[in-house]
Amino acid sequence: MTPKAVFWDMDGTLVDSEPLHEAALVAAMRNVGLVPPADLHERVLGVAAWPVYEMMRDEFGLDLPFDDWIVRKYEHYLPLVESLRPRPGAIEVFDELRALGVQQAVVSNSDRLIVDANLRAVGLFFPGMKTVSRNDVRDGKPHAEPFLRAAYLADVDPAHAVAVDDSWPGAMAGLAAGMKTIFWPEKPMEGPPGAIVINSAGELRAQLGL
Repeated sequence: MTPKAVFWDMDGTLVDSEPLHEAALVAAMRNVGLVPPADLHERVLGVAAWPVYEMMRDEFGLDLPFDDWIVRKYEHYLPLVESLRPRPGAIEVFDELRALGVQQAVVSNSDRLIVDANLRAVGLFFPGMKTVSRNDVRDGKPHAEPFLRAAYLADVDPAHAVAVDDSWPGAMAGLAAGMKTIFWPEKPMEGPPGAIVINSAGELRAQLGL
């Protein structure tokens, strides 16, 4: 049965932006003389900008205020947006749900600047589009607040909504919000206890009753 609402993570779930974020982060680190670790991707996947900054500062010796650091990262990221592509199958599901009148929102740990740039790049920017960025909440994922904010905007009981995310922090946020949570990682892996793990757009369609 199709749910009343579906709330989507953005980076890695709707759009294939994780490689762009990683490239921008690596460039920003090297620009200030830091050496990116081999497991950088795993350590920052789904994590908001501030905790990533804290890691850079505390573990790698970054000696810049947050505002200066994030400007450097975004200066590397924004020129890459024109090459951004949707995650295969995801936007097709989004559009099908939209045609059915299902409430939807994009719920991201990225800043508003990045959310808007990414969604414009892949054509997911239209009147009435609901989005929740890291700037719109006090506590980002893995806290429940971002998904609860989406439920409020959509005027839907969280228990009647589905959260779709590709990262552990995002899936944990969906579960904390009391939503049916679909964990769709970039590569097969176990998900947080209670999440429904899928590995394809076809499985996603089945879980959403399409």
